[in-house]
Amino acid sequence: MPADAPLKLVIFDVDGTLIDSQNFIVAAMDRAFAITGLPAPAREATLGIVGLSLPQAMMALVPGATATVVDGLVHHYKESFVELRRQTGGEAGAPFYPGARDAIERLDRAGWLLSIATGKARRGLDHMLDSHGLRRFFVGTQTADDAPSKPHPGMVLNCLAATGVEARRAVMVGDTEFDIAMARAAGARAVGVAWGYHARERLAAAGAEVIVDDFAALDAALEAVTAA
Repeated sequence: MPADAPLKLVIFDVDGTLIDSQNFIVAAMDRAFAITGLPAPAREATLGIVGLSLPQAMMALVPGATATVVDGLVHHYKESFVELRRQTGGEAGAPFYPGARDAIERLDRAGWLLSIATGKARRGLDHMLDSHGLRRFFVGTQTADDAPSKPHPGMVLNCLAATGVEARRAVMVGDTEFDIAMARAAGARAVGVAWGYHARERLAAAGAEVIVDDFAALDAALEAVTAA
Protein backbone atom coordinates (compact mmCIF):
# COMPACT_ATOMS: atom_id res chain seq x y z
CA MET A 1 0.00 0.00 0.00
CA PRO A 2 1.56 3.38 -1.01
CA ALA A 3 2.73 5.60 1.85
CA ASP A 4 0.20 8.30 0.96
CA ALA A 5 -2.74 5.91 0.51
CA PRO A 6 -5.69 6.29 2.91
CA LEU A 7 -5.59 3.91 5.84
CA LYS A 8 -7.80 0.85 5.59
CA LEU A 9 -8.95 -1.31 8.47
CA VAL A 10 -10.22 -4.89 8.72
CA ILE A 11 -12.10 -5.75 11.90
CA PHE A 12 -12.40 -9.48 12.49
CA ASP A 13 -14.92 -11.35 14.55
CA VAL A 14 -13.39 -14.41 16.26
CA ASP A 15 -15.76 -17.30 17.02
CA GLY A 16 -17.21 -18.66 13.80
CA THR A 17 -14.98 -16.41 11.69
CA LEU A 18 -11.34 -17.03 12.63
CA ILE A 19 -11.70 -20.07 14.90
CA ASP A 20 -14.10 -22.99 14.94
CA SER A 21 -15.05 -23.06 18.62
CA GLN A 22 -18.56 -24.42 18.22
CA ASN A 23 -17.93 -27.66 20.12
CA PHE A 24 -16.50 -25.73 23.09
CA ILE A 25 -19.37 -23.27 23.03
CA VAL A 26 -22.09 -25.91 22.92
CA ALA A 27 -20.44 -28.08 25.59
CA ALA A 28 -19.92 -25.13 27.92
CA MET A 29 -23.51 -23.97 27.41
CA ASP A 30 -24.86 -27.46 28.12
CA ARG A 31 -22.84 -27.61 31.36
CA ALA A 32 -23.97 -24.16 32.45
CA PHE A 33 -27.63 -25.03 31.96
CA ALA A 34 -27.19 -28.38 33.73
CA ILE A 35 -25.56 -26.76 36.76
CA THR A 36 -28.34 -24.18 36.87
CA GLY A 37 -30.98 -26.92 36.65
CA LEU A 38 -32.42 -25.84 33.30
CA PRO A 39 -32.87 -27.91 30.13
CA ALA A 40 -30.09 -27.22 27.67
CA PRO A 41 -31.00 -25.32 24.51
CA ALA A 42 -30.79 -27.05 21.15
CA ARG A 43 -27.38 -26.89 19.48
CA GLU A 44 -28.79 -24.65 16.75
CA ALA A 45 -30.16 -22.23 19.33
CA THR A 46 -26.81 -22.00 21.11
CA LEU A 47 -24.90 -21.37 17.90
CA GLY A 48 -27.52 -18.86 16.84
CA ILE A 49 -26.61 -16.49 19.68
CA VAL A 50 -22.82 -16.68 19.20
CA GLY A 51 -21.50 -13.15 18.89
CA LEU A 52 -23.75 -11.62 21.49
CA SER A 53 -22.26 -10.76 24.86
CA LEU A 54 -23.08 -13.47 27.38
CA PRO A 55 -25.86 -11.70 29.33
CA GLN A 56 -27.69 -10.88 26.10
CA ALA A 57 -27.12 -14.43 24.83
CA MET A 58 -28.58 -15.97 27.98
CA MET A 59 -31.61 -13.68 27.87
CA ALA A 60 -32.20 -14.73 24.27
CA LEU A 61 -31.98 -18.41 25.20
CA VAL A 62 -34.17 -18.05 28.32
CA PRO A 63 -36.72 -15.29 27.63
CA GLY A 64 -38.07 -13.83 30.84
CA ALA A 65 -35.23 -15.19 32.99
CA THR A 66 -34.52 -13.25 36.17
CA ALA A 67 -31.27 -11.37 36.60
CA THR A 68 -30.18 -14.00 39.13
CA VAL A 69 -30.69 -16.82 36.61
CA VAL A 70 -28.90 -14.89 33.86
CA ASP A 71 -25.96 -14.08 36.14
CA GLY A 72 -25.71 -17.72 37.17
CA LEU A 73 -25.73 -18.97 33.59
CA VAL A 74 -23.05 -16.46 32.61
CA HIS A 75 -20.84 -17.46 35.54
CA HIS A 76 -21.19 -21.20 34.95
CA TYR A 77 -20.65 -20.82 31.21
CA LYS A 78 -17.40 -18.93 31.74
CA GLU A 79 -16.12 -21.43 34.27
CA SER A 80 -17.15 -24.39 32.10
CA PHE A 81 -15.45 -22.91 29.05
CA VAL A 82 -12.19 -22.41 30.93
CA GLU A 83 -12.35 -25.95 32.32
CA LEU A 84 -13.01 -27.46 28.89
CA ARG A 85 -10.10 -25.51 27.46
CA ARG A 86 -7.85 -26.80 30.26
CA GLN A 87 -8.95 -30.39 29.74
CA THR A 88 -8.42 -30.38 25.99
CA GLY A 89 -5.35 -28.22 25.73
CA GLY A 90 -7.47 -25.44 24.26
CA GLU A 91 -6.36 -24.87 20.69
CA ALA A 92 -7.03 -28.44 19.54
CA GLY A 93 -10.69 -27.94 20.41
CA ALA A 94 -10.97 -24.53 18.74
CA PRO A 95 -8.80 -24.61 15.61
CA PHE A 96 -8.38 -21.92 13.00
CA TYR A 97 -10.60 -22.21 9.99
CA PRO A 98 -8.57 -23.17 6.88
CA GLY A 99 -6.67 -20.16 5.59
CA ALA A 100 -7.42 -17.89 8.53
CA ARG A 101 -3.89 -17.38 9.80
CA ASP A 102 -2.50 -17.03 6.28
CA ALA A 103 -5.12 -14.34 5.58
CA ILE A 104 -4.13 -12.39 8.71
CA GLU A 105 -0.46 -12.48 7.74
CA ARG A 106 -1.20 -11.64 4.11
CA LEU A 107 -3.36 -8.62 4.93
CA ASP A 108 -0.78 -7.38 7.41
CA ARG A 109 1.93 -7.54 4.74
CA ALA A 110 -0.35 -5.69 2.32
CA GLY A 111 -0.62 -2.75 4.73
CA TRP A 112 -4.10 -3.24 6.11
CA LEU A 113 -4.63 -2.31 9.74
CA LEU A 114 -6.18 -5.22 11.65
CA SER A 115 -8.47 -5.15 14.66
CA ILE A 116 -10.83 -7.52 16.47
CA ALA A 117 -14.40 -7.08 17.69
CA THR A 118 -15.67 -10.11 19.59
CA GLY A 119 -18.34 -11.13 22.04
CA LYS A 120 -15.65 -12.99 23.97
CA ALA A 121 -14.55 -11.69 27.35
CA ARG A 122 -11.14 -10.07 27.53
CA ARG A 123 -9.69 -13.11 29.31
CA GLY A 124 -10.76 -15.46 26.54
CA LEU A 125 -9.50 -13.25 23.73
CA ASP A 126 -6.14 -12.69 25.42
CA HIS A 127 -5.70 -16.44 25.78
CA MET A 128 -6.46 -17.00 22.10
CA LEU A 129 -4.12 -14.26 20.87
CA ASP A 130 -1.23 -15.29 23.10
CA SER A 131 -1.54 -19.04 22.56
CA HIS A 132 -1.50 -18.56 18.78
CA GLY A 133 1.09 -15.77 18.76
CA LEU A 134 -1.26 -13.34 17.03
CA ARG A 135 -1.16 -10.28 19.25
CA ARG A 136 1.45 -8.49 17.12
CA PHE A 137 -0.87 -8.37 14.10
CA PHE A 138 -3.69 -6.41 15.70
CA VAL A 139 -3.60 -2.68 16.37
CA GLY A 140 -6.65 -2.91 18.61
CA THR A 141 -9.08 -5.37 20.13
CA GLN A 142 -12.62 -4.93 21.40
CA THR A 143 -14.39 -7.44 23.64
CA ALA A 144 -17.60 -7.80 25.61
CA ASP A 145 -15.76 -6.05 28.45
CA ASP A 146 -15.08 -2.92 26.40
CA ALA A 147 -18.38 -1.97 24.73
CA PRO A 148 -22.07 -2.87 24.60
CA SER A 149 -23.05 -6.18 23.03
CA LYS A 150 -23.29 -6.54 19.29
CA PRO A 151 -25.17 -5.34 17.26
CA HIS A 152 -24.59 -2.02 19.08
CA PRO A 153 -21.96 -0.15 17.01
CA GLY A 154 -19.72 0.61 20.00
CA MET A 155 -16.98 -1.92 19.25
CA VAL A 156 -16.58 -0.75 15.66
CA LEU A 157 -16.71 2.92 16.67
CA ASN A 158 -13.97 2.27 19.23
CA CYS A 159 -11.83 0.60 16.54
CA LEU A 160 -12.31 3.58 14.25
CA ALA A 161 -11.45 6.06 16.98
CA ALA A 162 -8.30 4.14 17.93
CA THR A 163 -6.96 4.03 14.37
CA GLY A 164 -8.31 7.22 12.82
CA VAL A 165 -9.67 5.24 9.86
CA GLU A 166 -12.78 6.57 8.10
CA ALA A 167 -15.82 4.34 8.53
CA ARG A 168 -16.17 3.85 4.76
CA ARG A 169 -12.64 2.45 4.64
CA ALA A 170 -13.21 -0.01 7.49
CA VAL A 171 -14.63 -3.50 6.92
CA MET A 172 -16.16 -5.79 9.52
CA VAL A 173 -15.63 -9.46 8.66
CA GLY A 174 -17.99 -11.78 10.52
CA ASP A 175 -20.20 -14.83 10.40
CA THR A 176 -23.36 -13.57 12.12
CA GLU A 177 -26.04 -11.00 11.49
CA PHE A 178 -24.90 -9.32 14.72
CA ASP A 179 -21.47 -8.60 13.18
CA ILE A 180 -23.00 -7.23 10.00
CA ALA A 181 -25.62 -5.09 11.75
CA MET A 182 -22.96 -3.69 14.10
CA ALA A 183 -20.82 -2.62 11.16
CA ARG A 184 -23.66 -1.01 9.26
CA ALA A 185 -24.83 0.86 12.38
CA ALA A 186 -21.32 2.34 12.65
CA GLY A 187 -21.24 3.34 8.98
CA ALA A 188 -18.58 0.73 8.16
CA ARG A 189 -18.57 -1.82 5.35
CA ALA A 190 -19.48 -5.44 5.98
CA VAL A 191 -18.28 -8.76 4.54
CA GLY A 192 -19.90 -12.00 5.66
CA VAL A 193 -18.25 -15.42 5.78
CA ALA A 194 -20.24 -18.48 4.79
CA TRP A 195 -18.53 -21.02 7.06
CA GLY A 196 -19.77 -19.71 10.41
CA TYR A 197 -22.91 -19.93 12.52
CA HIS A 198 -25.51 -17.90 10.59
CA ALA A 199 -26.86 -18.78 7.16
CA ARG A 200 -26.04 -16.69 4.09
CA GLU A 201 -29.63 -15.44 4.01
CA ARG A 202 -29.32 -13.94 7.50
CA LEU A 203 -26.04 -12.25 6.60
CA ALA A 204 -27.47 -10.78 3.42
CA ALA A 205 -30.62 -9.57 5.19
CA ALA A 206 -28.49 -7.81 7.81
CA GLY A 207 -26.61 -5.91 5.08
CA ALA A 208 -23.53 -7.93 4.12
CA GLU A 209 -22.22 -6.43 0.88
CA VAL A 210 -20.27 -9.55 -0.05
CA ILE A 211 -20.31 -13.07 1.38
CA VAL A 212 -17.14 -15.10 0.84
CA ASP A 213 -16.88 -18.88 0.81
CA ASP A 214 -13.23 -19.10 1.87
CA PHE A 215 -10.34 -16.92 3.02
CA ALA A 216 -8.77 -17.00 -0.45
CA ALA A 217 -11.62 -14.78 -1.62
CA LEU A 218 -11.35 -12.29 1.23
CA ASP A 219 -8.70 -9.93 -0.15
CA ALA A 220 -10.65 -9.18 -3.32
CA ALA A 221 -13.86 -8.70 -1.35
CA LEU A 222 -12.19 -6.18 0.96
CA GLU A 223 -10.78 -4.21 -1.96
CA ALA A 224 -14.13 -4.23 -3.71
CA VAL A 225 -16.20 -2.87 -0.82
CA THR A 226 -13.68 -0.18 0.18
CA ALA A 227 -13.37 0.99 -3.43
CA ALA A 228 -17.13 1.37 -3.83
